[in-house]
Amino acid sequence: MVTERGLQVLRAIVQDYVETHEPVGSRSIVDRHSFGVSAATIRNDMAQLEDEELITAPHTSSGRVPTDKGYRVFVNHLAQLRPLSSAQRSAIESFLADPADLDDLMARTVRVLTQLTGQVALAQYPSFARARVTHVELVALAPNRLLTVLVTDAGGVSQRMTVLPDAIDEADLGVLRARLSALITGQAIAEASERLQTLLAAEETPRDRVLRTLAGVLVDELGGFRQERLVMAGAATLARREHDFRGSIHPLLEAIEEQVTLLRLMSEMVADEHGLAASIGTENAPFGLGEASIVASDYAAPTGTARVGVMGPTRMDYPSNLAAARAVARYLSRMLDDDEAGR
Repeated sequence: MVTERGLQVLRAIVQDYVETHEPVGSRSIVDRHSFGVSAATIRNDMAQLEDEELITAPHTSSGRVPTDKGYRVFVNHLAQLRPLSSAQRSAIESFLADPADLDDLMARTVRVLTQLTGQVALAQYPSFARARVTHVELVALAPNRLLTVLVTDAGGVSQRMTVLPDAIDEADLGVLRARLSALITGQAIAEASERLQTLLAAEETPRDRVLRTLAGVLVDELGGFRQERLVMAGAATLARREHDFRGSIHPLLEAIEEQVTLLRLMSEMVADEHGLAASIGTENAPFGLGEASIVASDYAAPTGTARVGVMGPTRMDYPSNLAAARAVARYLSRMLDDDEAGR
């Protein structure tokens, strides 16, 4: 059982190691922190922390560094997060202001977060599975070519160019738009897809060739809304921080490329009562990411919650990174709420 002073010593070791990149000794702790006890007393506390496998000596006769277990205890006992500066808060607000659409907002979110933290930034898209179709538009590009546009109440927009089996005129276009709009506008994504699939299953007539082509395209687009999506920025920071990883960064690069692993990990992380979550080092081993830590914050969207966070080495500034993720998540929630209120 670690004492209260032992936790304070652990906090000092984590903070100093993150800042200096060097193992931390008892004399350094006495010099840098106001414990009011001797170096010998600090050494006894460090011995207890080592017995608990919270710190370890990377070399004989060296100082100590936190273990993954030590980082976990440190994060679990964070009394408070370091507040962002007014300049950082202003940067978030100005960077995320007036996005063109949801894709633009999510791209800006990860760019500002990687700028704030120097880590790889990750953001889950809001879930569109429970969203409803609010608008269907068909835009003529040529007699046999259309742009199909789908819009949902969660801010999702899909656009796709479609080549038609037959040429159509403006009157035909109006009829097709009205039929498809009546069929799926106001419907949930799953119900809209089922209605279109029922249309596709019906017996085909020559007059329905264009309608069925468009229905098939819209089914594909609705299916895209139901898939989980992740947007990232700052992958280049891994190369600059490669010396901070105990092993290879290749599994992280592969996860960034594949995304499926990161989506699973982000979804399965357990958040605290403040919506903050951290998964540290060996806790990520089942995902092949035992060299990395991820910290995240929940944000609210009209159709539920999703997460925004950062990924980097286990030797990261957890309080600052969590604070940045929380601040960006809160602003993102407000942006999405304002957008929903303005619909």
